[in-house]
Amino acid sequence: MFASLFVLLYAAHLAADYPLQTDHQAKHKADRCATGWAANLAHAGTHAVVTALALAVAVAVLDLPVGALPAALALAWIAGTHAVIDRRWPVAHWMRLARQEHWAQNGGAAHVDQTAHALVLVVAALALTTTS
Repeated sequence: MFASLFVLLYAAHLAADYPLQTDHQAKHKADRCATGWAANLAHAGTHAVVTALALAVAVAVLDLPVGALPAALALAWIAGTHAVIDRRWPVAHWMRLARQEHWAQNGGAAHVDQTAHALVLVVAALALTTTS
């Protein structure tokens, strides 16, 4: 069950993070203003909707026993953490702590960002597996 859930959650993540993210969201989601927060929350909302569809597939097509409350909590976890990670300061802070400033300036931040999102999905898939 864990593997199936993780694959579905990761596919939903990729869809929401790349083809479904607008240029405006990508450019402004970390801005420290109302426009930035609006872009960030719209992007996180896209993640919630696409992830909800993935969980619906898990229940309807794969017949996985995912309850409504665990699914709602997983959606809140995924969308909430996505919004925080995409503010960019958590990744920048991590890279300073890990002494990765050079890598951060040369494209490494995107990899650390995606790793953080994948770890969130692992936690969600594990939680959904243990609560069902």
